Amino acid sequence: MVPFSILDLSPVAEGSTVRQSLEASARMALKAEEFGYKRFWLAEHHGMPGIASAATSVVIGHVGAATKRIRIGSGGIMLPNHSPLVIAEQFGTLEALFPGRIDLGLGRAPGTDMRTAQALRRNLEAGANSFPNDVVELQQLLDTPVENQAILAVPGNGSHIPIWLLGSSLYSAQLAGMLGLPYAFASHFAPDMLLDAIAIYRDRFQPSATLDKPHVMVGVMGAVAATDEEARYHFTSAQQQFVNLRRNVRGPFPRPVADMGDFWSPMEKMNVEHTLRYAVVGSPKTAEAKLTEFLQETQADEVIISMPIHDIEARLTSVELFAGLGNFMRAAA
Repeated sequence: MVPFSILDLSPVAEGSTVRQSLEASARMALKAEEFGYKRFWLAEHHGMPGIASAATSVVIGHVGAATKRIRIGSGGIMLPNHSPLVIAEQFGTLEALFPGRIDLGLGRAPGTDMRTAQALRRNLEAGANSFPNDVVELQQLLDTPVENQAILAVPGNGSHIPIWLLGSSLYSAQLAGMLGLPYAFASHFAPDMLLDAIAIYRDRFQPSATLDKPHVMVGVMGAVAATDEEARYHFTSAQQQFVNLRRNVRGPFPRPVADMGDFWSPMEKMNVEHTLRYAVVGSPKTAEAKLTEFLQETQADEVIISMPIHDIEARLTSVELFAGLGNFMRAAA
């Protein structure tokens, strides 16, 4: 069994509003629940006009209220931006509202540019360096309180919300293994260290009270449509977004274009295609072949899919078509 999940950033599509973006996330979560996805996660980013999920715990509550069964959570909360106590209270509240459905994925990157990160957490160096201690503190706050415990997360204590570590380098792989936590690698935008990180995590994994063996989730970006040409057309929005990121051009999530040739330089094209080399883009047949190869290479326990598609109807179609690939993977397993 290789469960499929979805990572959403509530993209603010060119020509739409933040409200419409959040409504689209709720529709996407409903579609994911209908077609058997395991989780629907939202990511924390700040200062980006094309992303509406900055207040991540609030948006998780929004999609939780729209759904009934699918697990919901963060992919991830950038813990150095927050105190562990605040996150324990926020996610403890979510667990009280949606019992048994909440996941807490944690990252240590700022999820933004350095100036915005400074405004978020004031002391950048201390935030990153204290990440391991903050993770352990957060675990304790979500655990059953001990006698005379000085600081309580209310809500939060005793909730035992599953914690995941997220990463795009070897650092979190080592920490996740040491703490015996499930691990998700951001191969959808940082592919270079994927296989090394998985190997280190599995090799150094120490069983814990929450997990007895390694559990790896890998990320892919994707767009599945009726034809390869249509899928490639929709995926040009993501390609433009990555070029704009490197150019430091901030704006809404771009409309797709018929031809990227006039948009990017040869060097930009090479860099973006390298960054997105694990992307699953095409018809169901093409996507199936790409995804099969990726799973054989990683031997992952789960796949989480980001679908950066401008048009919400095309995005919902992609959710449905990806689910068909998931059924194939489960049958093949």
